[in-house]
Amino acid sequence: MISLEARLMSAAEIDSKENVSLAMRKSSEYFRNKLAVHGGYVYYYSLDLRERWGEGKAGPDQIWVQPPGTPTVGLAYLSAYKTTGDSFYLDAATDAALALIYGQLKSGGWTNSVEFNPKSRLTAAYRNGKGRGRNNSTLDDGISQSAIRLLIHVDQAHQFQNQKIHEAAEIALNALLAAQFPVGAFPQVWTEPVNKVAPKAGNFPEYDWRTEGRIKNYWDYYTLNDGLAGYVSTVLIEAYEIYQDPRYQQAVFKLGDFLIASQLPQPQPAWAQQYNYDMQPIWARRFEPPAVTGGETQDVIETLMKIYQFSGGEEKYLKPIPQALAWLKNHNCRTVNWLATMNSNQSSLYMTRSGKDYSLTMTILICLAIMAGKLNRNFLNCSGNTIYLRRESSKLPKQTGVSFRYESKRS
Repeated sequence: MISLEARLMSAAEIDSKENVSLAMRKSSEYFRNKLAVHGGYVYYYSLDLRERWGEGKAGPDQIWVQPPGTPTVGLAYLSAYKTTGDSFYLDAATDAALALIYGQLKSGGWTNSVEFNPKSRLTAAYRNGKGRGRNNSTLDDGISQSAIRLLIHVDQAHQFQNQKIHEAAEIALNALLAAQFPVGAFPQVWTEPVNKVAPKAGNFPEYDWRTEGRIKNYWDYYTLNDGLAGYVSTVLIEAYEIYQDPRYQQAVFKLGDFLIASQLPQPQPAWAQQYNYDMQPIWARRFEPPAVTGGETQDVIETLMKIYQFSGGEEKYLKPIPQALAWLKNHNCRTVNWLATMNSNQSSLYMTRSGKDYSLTMTILICLAIMAGKLNRNFLNCSGNTIYLRRESSKLPKQTGVSFRYESKRS
């Protein structure tokens, strides 16, 4: 038997390992000493370092929480510390954690950025009292989840002896638990503990979803958008592994139960981006209609498998997956995150944009032909389920459920 662990490294491998360590330390020192602002980071830096960008242009005292911002960099430092034992990396990760703590909201979570200039209009209702504005803790794009992950791992690295970090981690985790609905779902945003709403199973609305049922504050309702389930399950599982608090374990199982309940019935056994309290898909932003979605469905499937493993093999978390996979296979599309109309196996949805205005384009099979370039010369536009073409074409798919108009220009 050959033991890889017992194998002696060659001189070349030792040299390579030393070079890797030196390169990692050199780049990390540059990041920490040249790029960090108050211990935190943004996404991009111009070569002359005069401009810094997150999702938008960052101010001189602003850092980004949303990945791949400060938590992402901090977790990379922490990984380097665990690998090398070099305290430099733990110190850098601690700086990043403390930067996040400065911007922790009174509601316990985070918004997408932290502004250190107390006079700036970009501050929020920080727990430290040095900001003003909104108190919206958000789970959108993994923002609060990523911040919590860094705090709990740095807390563990300090053996829970850094009181400031330990306290902030506890506050954040307690706030996250309080943001979980009885059905196991989470909202996109919370400012206080959520309402106690009776659980229901996923179902389709009976009203015309194109024009009715819009909810302005959709962020208060059940959300799966932008990988929320995956991000939340990861932080709760890691919190349980670090603190052994059964509340985090039970929150994971509740989330799994919500994912089971929110699977929509046939003919679309998949998931939507957001739901109302009646467990029906709802509108969010103008380009996020109530629809079954490929991206969120993939995230839910991955999350259910993760929860299955975490539960020690509880079969109920796998039962929704086969029919969801079959649905995905039957609705293969070139786009990464696409939408399908509700309670139908016929239509796919795409959004058209003109400035700030968005409108639905309901296509069906014809959109795939257009995307493949087969009708580019004849194609003029789409509206509702009508396709406008310059002239008749023999390449049109049959029995698609769309109507065609042939005109030199659209009226």
